[in-house]
Amino acid sequence: MTVLNNRITFVAAACALFSTSAFAQDPSLTNPAISAVLDGYYQNTERPMAERVEGFGLGHTELAMSANIDDMFYGKLTAVVEMHDGETELGLEEAFIQTLGMPGGFSVRAGRFLSDVGYLNNQHVHTDAFSDRPAAYRAFLGSHYFDDGVRLTYVAPTDIYWAMGIEAFKGDNMRAEDEHGEREFKDLGIYTAYTKLGGDIGANGSWQAGLSYMRNENGRLTADEHEEHEEHSDEDHGHDHSHSANYTGENTYIADFVYKWAPNGNYKYQHLTVSGEYFKVTDFTPAVHADEHLSEQSVDDQQGWYLSGVYQFSPNWSAGVRYGEVDTQEMHGDHFHGQKLKESEVSLAWHHSHFSTVRLQYTNQKGTNFDGIEDDNVITLQYVMTLGAHGAHQF
Repeated sequence: MTVLNNRITFVAAACALFSTSAFAQDPSLTNPAISAVLDGYYQNTERPMAERVEGFGLGHTELAMSANIDDMFYGKLTAVVEMHDGETELGLEEAFIQTLGMPGGFSVRAGRFLSDVGYLNNQHVHTDAFSDRPAAYRAFLGSHYFDDGVRLTYVAPTDIYWAMGIEAFKGDNMRAEDEHGEREFKDLGIYTAYTKLGGDIGANGSWQAGLSYMRNENGRLTADEHEEHEEHSDEDHGHDHSHSANYTGENTYIADFVYKWAPNGNYKYQHLTVSGEYFKVTDFTPAVHADEHLSEQSVDDQQGWYLSGVYQFSPNWSAGVRYGEVDTQEMHGDHFHGQKLKESEVSLAWHHSHFSTVRLQYTNQKGTNFDGIEDDNVITLQYVMTLGAHGAHQF
């Protein structure tokens, strides 16, 4: 009986996370759930396409409020406080409403929210086992992609967990660069479709796999606006604090997988998480005018991937290893240059409780023609502390 009480199956947990009834808990308009997540760090140097700068800094600090609006709607607001160039910046990451109790397994979300493509993107960055997202996320999704739009989700009544959804967003942060401010972008720029399946493997393991597609109507480069890009590339793609994608294309494909193991399904004392994702970005070459031409050149698709393993070997300690690569194309005049970034990472974290984490991380980065980046070693000391009522994390 004890095992059964401790055991929370993947299907039950996932359905709770994705079904509209999951939000119908205690928080209400007269008693909202209010929380803050404090993220502070010291880092010995900067890393490409990342938000953390050299020295002491304030990371992704969140202020969140959520509640049931009534028996039909749930709402959430998440503001983010960050430091950049000595200035304090306040941004709005989430401001959405979610339907409750729609029939047939359907639900609708509208407003500003995290896209559900891939595995990591729909999770807040403070839940990560590493100080920054993998290089593929930083290159193709601006670390974590959130936007103004609408989502329709369906959870199928099957024995295994099976969810699917479609989204439409403004897509401002996913636009190809417009150096001269003369390009006419489409107001509705991003469309996504995804499916996720999952289930249990015996009494100790659970898994989830997903496929995602993102259509970016404004993702293709244009030849005329990038004639001068070569001299600005180091500045534009180095330290980017705008949450914009550094490399875009019209089509992005993502495959993801995660496996979690814990004795008898009890994650409190010991557990292992193995996850990985693969990105492929296509159709990014310029739309060439009739009187222009690019040098005839075979241009490879942009791609990236990572594989991560995190083992919590006691209630208070966890260790993680992650390796990732990203291959992108940089336009120089009438041709493209291939470039690659490789990152090998090790982290050790101390958790005094579920609400406090102190993390030490080492990253070895190797760049091949990647915006002038040289091989480097990055050391990050980070704390993540949660105050107030904070909801359960995603699977």
